[in-house]
Amino acid sequence: QVQLVESGGGSVQSGGSLRLSCAVSGVSYRSYCMGWFRQAPGKEREGVAGIDSDGSIGYADSVRGRFTISQDNAKNTLYLQMNSLKPEDTAMYFCAADDDPLARLQIQLGIEPDPADFGNWGQGTQVTVSS
Repeated sequence: QVQLVESGGGSVQSGGSLRLSCAVSGVSYRSYCMGWFRQAPGKEREGVAGIDSDGSIGYADSVRGRFTISQDNAKNTLYLQMNSLKPEDTAMYFCAADDDPLARLQIQLGIEPDPADFGNWGQGTQVTVSS
């Protein structure tokens, strides 16, 4: 059974930084990919960054160069380091995991993961960036 628990959200001013964490259990790192997603009020959930078991990483253009996804398999934790935050980054952030080949291919191509390809989700952590 896959379990994902996010933490690290909060309120920061524009230009600030936050690091999100996602505690992961029930996932085989050899066959799963992991992703960070966000959903702002009134908007659809969108992919932010993803990491595959082969080490490939994909980012949304809106966060490329500002956000960094990483994972520590020994600690069973997925991270999202967010720098140079902007008010438009305000959203609920979710981590997700799946072994869907389409989910993995998206990330292997270097682009952001598609939430439709992921079936295991955490509850989310709120990030608010003020101007």
